[in-house]
Amino acid sequence: MSIYEDLQPISLDGVSTYPLSSRPSKVTVKDFASPISENSSLRDYLATLPNILAVQSIRDLVVRMRRARELRKPIIWGIGGHVIKTGLGPIMIDLMNRGFVTAIAGNGSVLVHDAEIAIAGSTSEDVDATLGVGSFGGAEETGRLLNDAARHGVRDATGLGESLGRALLELKPQYENLSVLCAAYKARVPFTAFITIGGDIAHFHPSADGAALGATSHTDFRLLAEIIRRMNGGGVYLNVGSAVSLPEVFLKCVTLVRNLGFQLNDITTANFDFIQSYRPLTNVVRRPTADGAGRGYAITGHHELTIPLLAAELICGAGAE
Repeated sequence: MSIYEDLQPISLDGVSTYPLSSRPSKVTVKDFASPISENSSLRDYLATLPNILAVQSIRDLVVRMRRARELRKPIIWGIGGHVIKTGLGPIMIDLMNRGFVTAIAGNGSVLVHDAEIAIAGSTSEDVDATLGVGSFGGAEETGRLLNDAARHGVRDATGLGESLGRALLELKPQYENLSVLCAAYKARVPFTAFITIGGDIAHFHPSADGAALGATSHTDFRLLAEIIRRMNGGGVYLNVGSAVSLPEVFLKCVTLVRNLGFQLNDITTANFDFIQSYRPLTNVVRRPTADGAGRGYAITGHHELTIPLLAAELICGAGAE
């Protein structure tokens, strides 16, 4: 006997139901994964993936990237240093050669790690082991190269990314073939760089020149804005591994383009990251594509898995040449 004298559980007798067969469903067996065999090719493997959630998003994005290439619209990769540190440089270089990377925007850590890869074939020091003794970030060659490139960029009226690419190639580094900066410079693919003064190890080296770093990075901002202006009518912007800096830069470029009276519609944006953060979701995926201006995608996962999968779909997936 319940102690709630005037309170009875609601009756379920009048609940309305419907036949399962009459209901539209978001998942059907035709979208399921298929087992692979020992003799499966890469193309076979891609066809076995479930056409659901992230796989579906990647496939949709691939269609839009192929369309952008056909229309000769920009396919811009905004990358953080983690992309370089997880060994994805060779994939980006290959996609660049295939026309799926037509411009790059990188933060300061991209410059550090890519330059060290080109010169030494290694990067990413043990911060825990070096911070305590004050040697973290003290690599002479890295600091000198980045700061000299900034000064030379001011002298030549070029952006920081272009100037560093040229400086690296002049060194004839041993691992030039693995450097995204070197590949972009040789291919004349714009490489723009966006730094936070004080945020990179090169900024506390004796040769650091804040005015030169700021001037060349601002030149790159204006250059990226022009490339983004050309996205109208089918261009693509990918944010890969930058949670704050590049989403902010991208949004400011978008507003600059529209402030100047240019149309920026029918664009595609995507954010690839281990977790989906506020700024990429807001400044890359949602705001620039709002009100019918385009389509945004959020793809969650490790870059060392998702970017090779994207590349495989571009090259070998359904509809590939």
